Amino acid sequence: MKRRRPVNLDLRTIHFPLAALASITHRVSGVIVFLAIFGLLYLLDTSLSTEAGFASLATLGSFARFLLWGVLAALAFHTVAGVRHLFLDLGMGESREGGPRTALVAFVVSAVVIVLLGMWIW
Repeated sequence: MKRRRPVNLDLRTIHFPLAALASITHRVSGVIVFLAIFGLLYLLDTSLSTEAGFASLATLGSFARFLLWGVLAALAFHTVAGVRHLFLDLGMGESREGGPRTALVAFVVSAVVIVLLGMWIW
């Protein structure tokens, strides 16, 4: 006999654990970094082509700095969360208490690095 279980497809009502949020945002930041590689390669090509191209990138506007900060923030979080996953692969923090704890550490370390990147860019 099949049991009909209730299906909740409204993602706004689902409360994800902290470890799940860290995993989901790690994947999202990976997609952002992958897509941003093309723009960053264009900027690298522009800066290496001529002196005028390099000088034009040296005076970035506020919106361009904000975009660069967003890309670097995604890269920073992706790196920190990737290190977290490497520790999980080694068997550290796999317990029921360790998962949320390492996710919280990853979020806090990423926030500190992102703020420092913002101070560096501006």
